[in-house]
Order: sequence, then C-alpha cells, then structure tokens
Amino acid sequence: MKTISLSAALVSAGTLGLAMLAASPAHATDGYFLNGIGAKAKGSAGVAIAQPQDALSIAANPAAATQLGERLDVGVEIFIPNRGATIRGNGAGLNGSYSGNGANPFILPEFGYVRQLSDSVAVGIAVYGNGGMNTVYKSNPFASFGATGPAGIDLKQIFVTPTVAVKLAEGQSIGVSPIAVIQGFRATGISPFAAASLSPANFTDRGTDWSAGGGVRVGYLGQFSDAVSIGAFYQSKIWAGKFDKYAGLFAQGGGFDVPASYGAGIAVKPSAALTIAADVKRIEYSDIQSVGNPLSNLFLGKPLGAEGGPGFGWRDITAWKLGVTYVASDTWTLRTGYGHSGNPVPAAETLFNILAPGVVSHHLTAGATYTTSSGVELTGYVMHAPKQTVRGAGSIPAPYGAGDADISLGETAFGLSAGFKF
Repeated sequence: MKTISLSAALVSAGTLGLAMLAASPAHATDGYFLNGIGAKAKGSAGVAIAQPQDALSIAANPAAATQLGERLDVGVEIFIPNRGATIRGNGAGLNGSYSGNGANPFILPEFGYVRQLSDSVAVGIAVYGNGGMNTVYKSNPFASFGATGPAGIDLKQIFVTPTVAVKLAEGQSIGVSPIAVIQGFRATGISPFAAASLSPANFTDRGTDWSAGGGVRVGYLGQFSDAVSIGAFYQSKIWAGKFDKYAGLFAQGGGFDVPASYGAGIAVKPSAALTIAADVKRIEYSDIQSVGNPLSNLFLGKPLGAEGGPGFGWRDITAWKLGVTYVASDTWTLRTGYGHSGNPVPAAETLFNILAPGVVSHHLTAGATYTTSSGVELTGYVMHAPKQTVRGAGSIPAPYGAGDADISLGETAFGLSAGFKF
C-alpha cells in the first residue's frame, strides 16, 4: 500500500478537526471526558495506557507511537445519552420531571496516524473529541422563573495532538504530545439566573462562542517481558481563551480551561492469544473554577462570571478500567471490559447540574476486529452506561424556592473504525 506522507496526514487532521467542530456535539462519560479514544480501546472499557492497539493509542500515551509501526486509523461513534431532572418541594413552581433529550444522537469522528522515522524515533498525530456536555430541555425546568424557550448547554472540545516518541532502550519508550484544543460553547433558556451575574448581557442565548488553547501530554511505556507492559501519562492543565459571549456565566469572566489528568496502566498476557489490561486515571475537575467552584460562592458575595464565582461544583474523580482482548483467529479479535469512574457531582450541587448531569459511573463494553484478506482492520464496539441518578436533597437554595433537584444520566454508544497498516 502506498505510504501516506506526514504532510498529507496533517492536512487530513486539520480537515477532520474542522468537520468535527461543525457537525459533532459533545458528550460525557468520565465526567465530561471520554472514557476512551479509538475503537479498539473503547471495546475494552477504554484501556490503552499500557496496551497500544491502533494509532489513536497515542491519545492515551504518546510513548505508544514506538510500538505501532506505520498505520492509519479512522473511526466514528454514534452516541446516545439519556439525561433528565426531577424537581420536588420547590416553592417557586419548578416542580416536575424534565427530559434533557431534545438533541440526539450525536456523531463524533476521530483520526490517528503514526509513522516510524527510524528504529528509535516515531511520530504521529491524533484528532479526536476530548469530551463535553449537551442538554436540551424543550420543556424548560426554569419556566416558572420566567425562562422562555428550551433550556440547555452545548460544550464540545476537539484535541489535535502531534506526537514524537523515542525508544530509549529495548522495550523502553517516552513520548510527548503538544495539545491544541478548540472548544465551542452555547447556553440557552437560563435568563432568570442572569440577575445573579456580574455581566447579565453575556450570560445566555448568545449563540456559539469559540476558544482555543494549548497544553502538553507526556508518557512512558515499558515492555518488561513478552507478557508484561507498564505505562503512565501526565496531561497538563490546558490553558484556553475565554468564552467572551458567556463572560457573565463562567467564573473568571468566561474562563474554561481543561483540567489536568494523569494515570497509569498495566497489560498482562497469560497466553499468546489473551491480554488482560487495566488503567487508572485521575481528572482534576476541581482545579477549574468554572467547573469546580460550588454554587454556595454566590451567597458569599461572588456573582456568576466573577473571580471565584459559582461553577458546577464538580469534584475530582478517579476512573478505573479493566479490559480483556482475545485473539480468536487470524481473522477475529474479541474484546470486552468494565469501567468505573467517580461521580463528579455532589448531591448539594444538582441545581446547576440539571444543565450538566455528568453522573454516570459504570461502563460496560464489547467489541471485535475483523481483519480482511488485504490486512485492513475493521473494528466495531458498543458501550452502555446504565442510568444513574443523584438525588439532591435540599440542593435548591432558599432564594430559588428551596427543594430537591434530582439529576440522571445514562449512555449508549456504537462505533466503527478502519485501520490500515503500511
């Protein structure tokens, strides 16, 4: 097969990134981060830090580039979230059950390419959705406050990560990926809360705003025998430009950086056909004011949009993933896995999180790869996160009528990819 030039890969990556921004809403799994990148990883619960399987593995661990040869992987996911809220005991008339499923399903493409430059140096690039959140309540939960039209938010984050990896010794590699992020955000139907904003004119119904930023991811991958590999990564906080159209909504005048994350993984091969791999990952949501600041800051003299102003009150989470890969034949490879992530939303913070109910904790996955006679790898997977509810007893502050706001989220996703080895 003809070799793809690195410049062609970069052009393709840029084109795909623009297409993703134009056509792909965001979604949430580990909080608002994806639970995995690449179809093979997603079929095994997102495990990838110590088990590189395709070019998109560099999104989990940049050092993986040295283990992959030259290959191209292109995939697409169909994502169907089930989000909703129930309000009880509210003295301002908000009581009721509300569906946030005014927009479904979502389509998210991804792209990865890696190439060996020498026996010890490899390069690559990956373009993918880091995550996000989308809700559309056609029946507005805040209508009794005077809100009109559908209520909801749409956050999407696209990562572009060129990668360089170096083999330091046999089986020992490090890698680095500068990260460019482009993110879009839109809020609708929440005008009653603008009265608590530092900038009410830049709070809601301002259309989609865009920001860009950058950070870095570093990784290590060690092959200690034919049966055991260990990997680790660290991703810095990604500093992004502000959402100026929503300077009155997000703390720090529209600030919305991407939180730092880090993790480690191990892959063990009890036999030539069987691999059992596990990852653990930490995401520091609380370090981002617009995400981590609690609603109670509003009643301490910090209006929405201000330095130290209220956010969604998210806490840091740890995600655990266990995946099994079985090579059944030269043609078929089978996968399954289970992932558990902490719930970032405390019960006291459910009111604002009606807009961002990223509360699922359990992920069940299955997948398979069929290798054609020409060597093309066709991979499919399915993921299901059972519906989970956070009951917010007393979560609505007295100035908003008091009462309880319960939020829920369940998820189902299907995906396909094609992998080409050169």
